[in-house]
Amino acid sequence: MTPLTADDSDVPSPLDDSSHPRGEDEVDRTVALAEDLLTRRSGARVRLADAEDLGGSTRSRVVRVRVAENPFSLPRTLVVKHYLAPPDTDADRPERVDPFPYEAASCQLFTALPAEDRATPTLYANDPEQRLLVLEDLGRCASLADKLDGDDPKAAERALLGAARALGNLQAVTAAREGDFGALLRRSGVRHWRDPLADDARSALAEIPDLLAHLLRVEAAPAAVSHARSAAGLLGGTHYRAFSPSEVSPENCLLTGAGARFLDFEWGCFRDVALTAASVRLPFPGWGRPAVLPSGMAEAMTAAWQSAVAGVWPELADLAVSGPRHLAATTLWVWVCTRSLLPGVVGKGNGPEQVVVGRPPQHAAAVLASYWRRLRTDAERQREEATAELADAVVAALEPYGGDEPLPFFPAFSTCRRGQEA
Repeated sequence: MTPLTADDSDVPSPLDDSSHPRGEDEVDRTVALAEDLLTRRSGARVRLADAEDLGGSTRSRVVRVRVAENPFSLPRTLVVKHYLAPPDTDADRPERVDPFPYEAASCQLFTALPAEDRATPTLYANDPEQRLLVLEDLGRCASLADKLDGDDPKAAERALLGAARALGNLQAVTAAREGDFGALLRRSGVRHWRDPLADDARSALAEIPDLLAHLLRVEAAPAAVSHARSAAGLLGGTHYRAFSPSEVSPENCLLTGAGARFLDFEWGCFRDVALTAASVRLPFPGWGRPAVLPSGMAEAMTAAWQSAVAGVWPELADLAVSGPRHLAATTLWVWVCTRSLLPGVVGKGNGPEQVVVGRPPQHAAAVLASYWRRLRTDAERQREEATAELADAVVAALEPYGGDEPLPFFPAFSTCRRGQEA
């Protein structure tokens, strides 16, 4: 069966809610909807069996199924992602009303690419009316998170570098496809969309100087504020834009025989590639895991990512070009994370919830301090003295709140000696 890159909502459905008793199991309901979608699309009966609930989130349910009756060339197993009721409308933030169109458009975009350029599951069917995606099953392979939680540092290192390279490849093949993505979103009824990081970053640039002064008694020098605000240039229409999953989480990076493959594009968007690379270097602020990487790993991952995007943007191999851009991207991420985490760290209630920032379940002060240390390292390399001095001041001010607590390495790197963290 040929993978689909358009939705199937215009195919009449014989299935409606009245045909299923109110108390029917939710997983069975998802499977029934997927059977109906595939049957409508193929024109012959498709039957699915052996449903396995893979979890999901409060927004969606994910189920693995076996294709038991298949008149066409469907794979032996599939994964069905069923979005539940759309969230309440928020007129002030229309780009966050409903993540379904973003994931659907992202999957359609990648399915239209040649198979060798695809770092995502193939989309087999899509029904926006039922809010359903039928996707390729990438199998029971390990995730990047599994490798980081394992006991083999070499395997974890290979996985991190492979994921960084795959992320760069993903961006290289989408460098000229922002118009296609926009057209897919418009087809889904999304008329206005933004990078979900952009609004939060602009708010952070406006608020962080006062927030640091009021909550930590740290005065940001005008030069440091000016440097941070100049980084906002990355949020606009730069020459280096490509697709980003938005939330780069090790749990959503599967390590298949064909290389790293990415899942979960609920906030997929196009943004400057430096912002995606920086999110991996911090590492993974969307994951919010209270752990650190060994010294030099961030640089090695950046080099792996850079080797993949160099075919499209060879100038990024020049440190004189890429260095300031990486610093600008790291600055934006650290300021965004500070806006989200700092109020809770100092006991002033939670900061604003942000799609792109995960809240660590513990050691939030130490996590935030680790982000500022990363910023200090990058600033020192670029001789941005005011930014490095601000980072030192924030790290020192976080100490009474637990910022000086040493974060553990990811378990795979637990034999590293303290003082070797990135």
